[in-house]
Amino acid sequence: MLLESVAPPALTHGVIRYFSLLAIGLLVGCTGPHQALTVQQFQLLDQNTLITDEPMVAMEKQRRLHGAVSMAERQNRLGSYYSMYWNDAAGKGTGEVKVTFQYQQGATASQIKQMTQTFPSSDASGTAEFAIIGENYSKHGKVLAWKATLQRGGRVISTQKSYLWR
Repeated sequence: MLLESVAPPALTHGVIRYFSLLAIGLLVGCTGPHQALTVQQFQLLDQNTLITDEPMVAMEKQRRLHGAVSMAERQNRLGSYYSMYWNDAAGKGTGEVKVTFQYQQGATASQIKQMTQTFPSSDASGTAEFAIIGENYSKHGKVLAWKATLQRGGRVISTQKSYLWR
């Protein structure tokens, strides 16, 4: 004789709802603290947007090549692109914001190059775009290591760096 226990439908739906809410709560709790500086890197290595490319990669290639008509213009767009997303709402109005990008390239040995963008003190967040393209990329090579620093009023808020940065 086989005995089966069947839970009432109301209890089953309540249990499912409870565990669903518990899972959502755990996922939200695991997101961690908000970072003040996030770096996204994109390498544009060829001019072709192939059907086999992932849709996001193809879209990013098209965005970076937009407006380049001749092959020479498209060739000058090849290289490394870095987008720095920063957020410092707590320090808003306390000083000018400066995002500094330092990097080393393959053909320049240990020489550290630097690019900087500044934002007014009234900004709480923003995006800084840096591109190593054109002659800089073709002559000095790929970016091997990099470091990004967010400062407000001369005070370092956050730093992100690549694995190979010393």
